[in-house]
Amino acid sequence: MKKHSARVAPLSACNSPVLTLTKVEGEERPREPPGPAEAQAPAGTEAGGRTNRHCWTCSQKRLRKVFWGVAVVFCVCASWAGSTQLARLTFKTFDAPFTLTWFATNWNFLFFPLYYAGHVCKSTEKQSVKQRYRECCRFFGDNGLTLKVFFTKAAPFGVLWTLTNYLYLHAIKKINATDASVLFCCNKAFVFLLSWIVLRDRFMGVRIVAAILAIAGIVMMTYADGFHSHSVIGIALVVGSASMSALYKVLFKLLLGSAKFGEAALFLSILGVFNVLFITCIPVILYFTRVEYWNSFDDIPWGNLCGFSILLLTFNVVLNFGIAVTYPTLMSLGIVLSVPVNAVVDHYTSQIVFNGVRVIAIIIIGLGFLLLLLPEEWDVWLIKLLTRLKVRKKEEAAESSGDLGTGPQSRSRRARPSFAR
Repeated sequence: MKKHSARVAPLSACNSPVLTLTKVEGEERPREPPGPAEAQAPAGTEAGGRTNRHCWTCSQKRLRKVFWGVAVVFCVCASWAGSTQLARLTFKTFDAPFTLTWFATNWNFLFFPLYYAGHVCKSTEKQSVKQRYRECCRFFGDNGLTLKVFFTKAAPFGVLWTLTNYLYLHAIKKINATDASVLFCCNKAFVFLLSWIVLRDRFMGVRIVAAILAIAGIVMMTYADGFHSHSVIGIALVVGSASMSALYKVLFKLLLGSAKFGEAALFLSILGVFNVLFITCIPVILYFTRVEYWNSFDDIPWGNLCGFSILLLTFNVVLNFGIAVTYPTLMSLGIVLSVPVNAVVDHYTSQIVFNGVRVIAIIIIGLGFLLLLLPEEWDVWLIKLLTRLKVRKKEEAAESSGDLGTGPQSRSRRARPSFAR
């Protein structure tokens, strides 16, 4: 049980020791028996002090989570918008979206080394790389990572990962970054629909409305450019990328369940290994068939390729491990906020036209995405909030009527002694 609990600890920066230290100091501090003057002190004073300390510690913890949430939102927004814009810039001199996908996916191998570095820095029970690897391999079953498990539980996700990124990058060649980023937000609606059908998740009317808004936004986005071939193909590619992303998430939950931080890092590193071993042949074939061809390796913009890979790696690291320091909802907001960032950049760097249909489509898809961020018990919380507001209004009304009722009586009582005299 000790080892099992340590699996969450390495990157769990929100486990603040302040609350524990406060309790220990309150319990272990030597205290003299109360004297005669101290014996009648109320027993609730110490309890009140502990309660105040507890509330102060909780507020500090929440403020810390909100602060980290703002930082995570900024990182998600900047890395996602930056990678999209840099990819679009790269295609002006290096028209090879699949090669760029393959190159960036190879960097997934760094996930587990980065996680182990965090484990060494944060964990009190440090383990060797081999011990940590074996413990994380239990995620795949009692036998660990075998050849059969690799091809049945890792390889399909490697294919979906490659398809998701390739379709998105290929779409950027045909449509602007603003349209691509806002259409990719529909993947959350697709996740809900697939989870409802495949995983039998709870039905929520508000999420059905969000899915309808997402589909309506896709249709309006297609209509915004007048159903031109390039825009229709680009929109279809982004919708396909969002669908592959949703299928990846739902299948992961169906086949593998939930993963700890170390298990998720190992899994993503395995995807990088799969990419190197089995996907490398495809860029080679595309090169020799001149589908994705370049004259010499000196013509490759290595700075753009490495910059895109670093930004995409940062985006995936923050999105997968940011839950250790903040709330998941705040991380999702970073993806939505990348849309206006891309819109501003596109306005100054491309010939995008923000007509009424496009703006309405962006707003509709963004609204659907925000509706999907509502928790499952949002209706219960809303009813409780409305009930509290009604009770408070009744109490205020009763207090005001009580003040009005006691006012004349108090004045008459004060006036009576003067007449008696």
